[in-house]
Amino acid sequence: MYNKIMQIETNGILINMRAFSERDCVAHIFTQHNGVLVGMLRGAVVAKKNKPLIGQYGPVSWNARLDSQLGVFHFESEKNLSAPLMLNSDLLKLMNAAFGLIYTLIPERESYEHLYLKTMDLLNNLPKSDAPYDLYLDWEMNLLADLGYALDLTKCSGCGRIDNLVYLSPKTGRAVCADCGAPYVDKLYKLPVNLNITKQFLSSICNTQGVDIPAARKIF
Repeated sequence: MYNKIMQIETNGILINMRAFSERDCVAHIFTQHNGVLVGMLRGAVVAKKNKPLIGQYGPVSWNARLDSQLGVFHFESEKNLSAPLMLNSDLLKLMNAAFGLIYTLIPERESYEHLYLKTMDLLNNLPKSDAPYDLYLDWEMNLLADLGYALDLTKCSGCGRIDNLVYLSPKTGRAVCADCGAPYVDKLYKLPVNLNITKQFLSSICNTQGVDIPAARKIF
């Protein structure tokens, strides 16, 4: 929570780092109650012990003199959530895509607690899942919902029927039955929802915000 000396203390996942100098990095940490925090990690480039790594989870404090300043992190890793994924390129690809989308689409310091919890579930369950892409698909659908683009698969957007739902509207994200969709087949997505469909919605959101969909998400 915020206080008068501009300090935030919470827990989070290190999702992005880029070198700022020969010693320091600018880091993005996704936290449960404060969303994405951005700040400086002092000595991250040259650290030999307790080196910050993408995918680490632990307690973090963010301090700044002014609300508009970049701020400085103190981050302690309790667990490297990416470690069990390192030997499986598919699982690592899914983690990188999730982190890239959070980095690109989630505004700074706005709470996305539900998405944070789903991200923790994703990272903890990917190594033991028999269907990791399905698990990741569920995460992307939750991301879309939290961004205000929830997919409604419960009834036809045209007539309200709840059976024979075979299409999805790319404009509304709502299901369409076979009869209502027949004249527009070439303009609708075919259900069930898959990663190609969610990628189209995410690309549209990125375009609206004037950014490209993350490279890590483009590859599948």
